[in-house]
Amino acid sequence: METYWLLSENPNPTEEEIRRGLSGNLCRCTGYQNIIEAVKLAVQRLRELKTMQ
Repeated sequence: METYWLLSENPNPTEEEIRRGLSGNLCRCTGYQNIIEAVKLAVQRLRELKTMQ
């Protein structure tokens, strides 16, 4: 839900903006790196979808 909100407010966030936007989520196993990479991938795919339309 946080990622949805983040991307609806800022469709092209920097890594720092992603980190701040997701700071309330707890991830004890990876130090957030996998989550951040997933958000970056979502941003890329959303951009690709917009160019296809």
